[in-house]
Amino acid sequence: MNTQHLRYAVEVEKAASITQAAENLYMSQPNLSKAIKELEAHLGISIFRRTPKGMVPTAKGQVFLSYAKSILKQIEEMESLYRTADTARQVFSLSAPRTGYISLAFRSFAEKLDRRHEIELNYKETNATKTISNVIRGEFNLGIIRCSQAHEKYFFGTLDDKEVSHEKLWDFEYVVLMSEKNPLALKSEIRTEDLEGMIELMHGDTTVPPSAVLTSAKPEKSGKRIYLYERGSQFDLLSAFSDAYMLTAPEPEELLIKHKLVQRKLTGAKHKYSDILIHLAEYNPTELDKAFLKELEKASRVLFNP
Repeated sequence: MNTQHLRYAVEVEKAASITQAAENLYMSQPNLSKAIKELEAHLGISIFRRTPKGMVPTAKGQVFLSYAKSILKQIEEMESLYRTADTARQVFSLSAPRTGYISLAFRSFAEKLDRRHEIELNYKETNATKTISNVIRGEFNLGIIRCSQAHEKYFFGTLDDKEVSHEKLWDFEYVVLMSEKNPLALKSEIRTEDLEGMIELMHGDTTVPPSAVLTSAKPEKSGKRIYLYERGSQFDLLSAFSDAYMLTAPEPEELLIKHKLVQRKLTGAKHKYSDILIHLAEYNPTELDKAFLKELEKASRVLFNP
C-alpha cells in the first residue's frame, strides 16, 4: 500500500464510480479497479460496495477512508512546509498551452529572478486535459488551459467538480500563421476558401469533450495535415513551406520577425478561444506566481488589448 492507493480510494468515494474516478485520475478503468482490489486484499476488507447509486463505502471502508484523507492532508501539509522552509529558494511551476506570449512572459519572469539564491523552475507545454491533470496531481502549482468558448461550460464544470479554481484571463480569435513567402501573405484578411489545398499544421494531442468535435477552418476534403507536438517544429515548417499555415492564437511580433512569419485575420469562420488560469482551490499563489502573472499580463496586453 502506498499514498497513491490512498488517493485512488478517496477519488472513488468522491466520484461514487470507478469509471468516473478513472477519468478524473486520467487512468484506465481496469487499472483503477485492479488497484482498489489490491488495496482491499492488502487490508483484508471491502472498502466499497456497489449500489444503484454507485460505489458506496462499507462501514469499515468509511473508517479507512477517514484515515486515508487525514494521512493525505498531513503529507500535503508536510510537503508544503518544506517547500517554503527556504524562503530564499525560488520555486515556480507552470503547465500551459504551446503559445508564444506565455513563453516570452516566462522568459522575462526568469530573467528577473535573483541569481544569488537557488532557482527551481518547471515549465511544461501541453494540452488542456494534461494541464488539468498536472495541477490536480500537484505536479504543477499553476496551469493555463486554452479552450474553445463553445466548450467553456464543459471545462468549467470539470474544474468545479475537481475543486480547481479557474479565472478567465482573456478571449481571442485564432489567426492564420504562415511564412512571409506564402502567396496569401499579401492579403490583409484570409477567407476559409483561400486555404483549400494548403498544408495545415496542427497540434496532434488537442483534447476536447467526448461529445464535441473541433473542426478545422480548412475543408476536410483537403486532407493535408501535419500533426506536431512542440512549437519549435511548427515555426521551422512554417518558415520552410510556402504552402503551409497554422490556426493559432496571435503570436508576438518578436517571434514573427525571428522566424520570418506573418499572421492574418481569418474571415468566414469564427474560432473564439479563451485562456484560463487554474490552480487547486486550496492553493495560495506565491509572490513568485504573482510576479509571473504580472509578466504574463504585460506580454498579453499587446496581443489581446492593442
